[in-house]
Amino acid sequence: MGKNLTYIVIDGENIDATLGMSVLGHRPESEERPRWDRILEYARERWGGEVRALFFLNASSGHLPMAFVQALVAMGYTPVPLSSTNPNDKVVDIGIQRTLDAILDQGEGDVILGTHDIDFLPQVEDLLDADRRVGIMCFREFLSIAFNDFVDEGIEIIDMEYDMHAFQVPLPRLHIIPLDEFDPTKII
Repeated sequence: MGKNLTYIVIDGENIDATLGMSVLGHRPESEERPRWDRILEYARERWGGEVRALFFLNASSGHLPMAFVQALVAMGYTPVPLSSTNPNDKVVDIGIQRTLDAILDQGEGDVILGTHDIDFLPQVEDLLDADRRVGIMCFREFLSIAFNDFVDEGIEIIDMEYDMHAFQVPLPRLHIIPLDEFDPTKII
């Protein structure tokens, strides 16, 4: 396992697209967006030690949402705006894959990866094989089911809304309710 160092690695495109298109069905209003500071708090409280947060953005257009980037910096995130002249490059995915490889190679560091995307599965497998703690931060119902195959090997599935409490308002989600948690008063 890593030496009390946790990296939060956020696939900004994937989280934003899943929230907007799959969860909400529209562009999120400000109160519907994640509170990124709560994600840092969760990592510090639940995983302990030092936390380094990396937020990957596609900057191939040449523009950045500067107000958002400045807010990330103020909260302690390191924005990673990537670009490529090749329109076929999935710049955020490539950047995250390289970063996960580098975390593995440095010999320490656990990872909370914010994504629903299977493109990082080989790197996640390598981290688990090296006895690193790995969590996938997501909306559980939209996570690639391939990640579920690694729960027995130690991967932690962390729901942004239900586990991290990263939202100020309840999101309109339909999810499977474990019978032990079922409260019929919420549906009548």
